[in-house]
Amino acid sequence: MRIWSTAATFFLLFSMLACTPQRPATPKETFMTYIKALKAKDYTTMKLLLSASTIKMHEKEAKSQGVTVDDIVKRETLVSENQTSVEYRNEKIDGDKARLEVKNTLGNWETIPFVREDGVWKIDKQGYANQMIQEIEDQEKKLDELINGNRSTY
Repeated sequence: MRIWSTAATFFLLFSMLACTPQRPATPKETFMTYIKALKAKDYTTMKLLLSASTIKMHEKEAKSQGVTVDDIVKRETLVSENQTSVEYRNEKIDGDKARLEVKNTLGNWETIPFVREDGVWKIDKQGYANQMIQEIEDQEKKLDELINGNRSTY
């Protein structure tokens, strides 16, 4: 009888552990999985870690260039495939958006945006592209202000 009791207890404990929901990966963990997939040339996993808007952006780009989405994912990585170490810092989560700073091959820190989709953190390269466009527009505005001496034109 004692064996059945022990077996039933073990089965109940195992069942409870199996039903316990897994904690979703953090943005940092998502990024590290992306790096591992890049090193392993696992482009399917890399695509799974990208936001829906990023996949749509890549699909449009692939169509315009006559290549596959995989070709775009292979070419447009967040870090160099040859980079031996990847440094990151300052993970910040704000609701369903997050960011992580990553050091590029030139030694500069870049901010990688993330978005939570269906409870899972995804890399938002579309947000990264939007961020770069905004930075360029801000720099152009500052340059215009310098050239115009903060004068309004009539």
